[in-house]
Amino acid sequence: MENKPLIVQSDMTMLLETKHPDYEDARQDLAFFAELLKSPEYFHTYRITPISLWNAASSGLTAENILMALKRYSRYELPQAVEYEIKRQISRYGKIKLVKKGKNLLLTSDEKEFLDEIWNQPRIRKLLAPEKSEKGLIVLPENRGEIKQALIKIGFPIKDLAGYDEGTSYPMATVPLTKQGYRFKIRFYQAKAVDMFLGYYNKYDGGSGVIVLPCGAGKTIVGIAAMTKLKTYTLILSTNIVALRQWKDEILDKTNIIETDIGEYSGEKKEIKPITLVTYQILTYRGNDQKIYPHFKLFNKENWGLIIYDEVHLLPAPVFRITASIQAKRRLGLTATLVREDGHEDDVFSLIGPKRFDMSWKELEKKGYIAEATCVEVRIPLPQELRIEYSVTESRHDRFRMAAENVDKITVLEELLDFHAHDQVLIIGQFLGQLNEIAERFSLEILTGKTPTSEREELYRQFREGEINHLVVSKVANFAVDLPDANVAIQISGTFGSRQEEAQRLGRILRPKRNGGKAIFYTLVSSDTSEETFSAKRQTFLTEQGYQYIIREAGDLRLEELEDLTC
Repeated sequence: MENKPLIVQSDMTMLLETKHPDYEDARQDLAFFAELLKSPEYFHTYRITPISLWNAASSGLTAENILMALKRYSRYELPQAVEYEIKRQISRYGKIKLVKKGKNLLLTSDEKEFLDEIWNQPRIRKLLAPEKSEKGLIVLPENRGEIKQALIKIGFPIKDLAGYDEGTSYPMATVPLTKQGYRFKIRFYQAKAVDMFLGYYNKYDGGSGVIVLPCGAGKTIVGIAAMTKLKTYTLILSTNIVALRQWKDEILDKTNIIETDIGEYSGEKKEIKPITLVTYQILTYRGNDQKIYPHFKLFNKENWGLIIYDEVHLLPAPVFRITASIQAKRRLGLTATLVREDGHEDDVFSLIGPKRFDMSWKELEKKGYIAEATCVEVRIPLPQELRIEYSVTESRHDRFRMAAENVDKITVLEELLDFHAHDQVLIIGQFLGQLNEIAERFSLEILTGKTPTSEREELYRQFREGEINHLVVSKVANFAVDLPDANVAIQISGTFGSRQEEAQRLGRILRPKRNGGKAIFYTLVSSDTSEETFSAKRQTFLTEQGYQYIIREAGDLRLEELEDLTC
């Protein structure tokens, strides 16, 4: 038995020893083809899934590459079942291709038995023309998305090579100087991400897919770079109005696109222009008729050549429906994590496209493209009277809320705010009552979902420009908010075990600082409660990216000692 860090099990799970000298190298290699499930102190648990393998294959990894990595780190001989499953799943990606022959769309494969198996699936047969072609199975054009969605459910990922509409031409380019006079240049990894999305190695194998980059690494710039390469009418979907307006500001700042050619389609405006920005919320609005999404017609209002899905891991389920019907459009998904709490990763893969490019948070940190970060979990006991009430409460939700709103967190928060009096601090929480109490007690501005858009934008401006340096925010600030000088986040209460939300909250402080300084992310957790359990799940995402929490008990918190530590 060799002293290696990885134990590979026949059920496709793996245990990685965190104290082994090869841990970091192994972690980075596993990230390309496996997902992290649990991250306790000594052994982290990974799982290899069909989706993780197909994403690896779409990025160019072969079964041989994956097996070589596993054998390099595996303490024991690889189980035969694992080798077989990796080879089988990797071989499935690309076995079935969707191609265009004249006016027809065809499913083709070099192995006839694959097509025979598909033909004999009743649910899929109805998406095909009634007669076979000698060259393959004929897919009705309107079923292009649905056939991909249906086949991935039974383990047949389609490689879509049928091409895309060019869309209405719209000349555009990036500018060498921003409106503020700063030099602007696409970073090397952003340019590579666009090349991979567009099919740098094969012009037919591109035009749809997901780019995975951490918050602060410039996903918006990747979108802008794709737009200026394609030079076509573009529809951009994002989470809220503030996010849309930040997209608009970035486009105006870094391209030659004129303001009158950028439209906002939201609850406040209904503009359709060559570059149109739309919120997910308005797309999923149904009014009184619960069966009709009236704003879906936006997808056919113009001849779009590119559709960008910002924060694609949050894509509402109804938008998958319309996305299935517009597979002839180029589709770019942008996200910090492929994790979806609703389990719809296969729909992202089949309808938006496979992962085309990613780059680890720690690698970007080392190169100075995102800020170094220290992650600290502070564990705070419940007061004795609350501990008794907690122990006899049966409702899981009530127990979680009691832990989240632990009044002793306020004492720790006060200590943190005093220590970071001159930093740009975000206090982030889940429960509005708790946040309002904090804002009132410390005389701070507060921003929630009820804050009008104009007021939100003004508070963000004041924070960015240093007029205020402490801001209380609800989860409305989790996504697509650009606050580059925020260098401290204090999470007073989290959302159950959401890994995607933990990623976004950390992301609020990862943008590079003008002074080159570090960032620090505090999470206040009630010890020995369900909140501690949920916190462990959220930490899994950060561990996957190479971060490790520094855990301190409230009574042992020595803030001066944390300044020189990075996780």
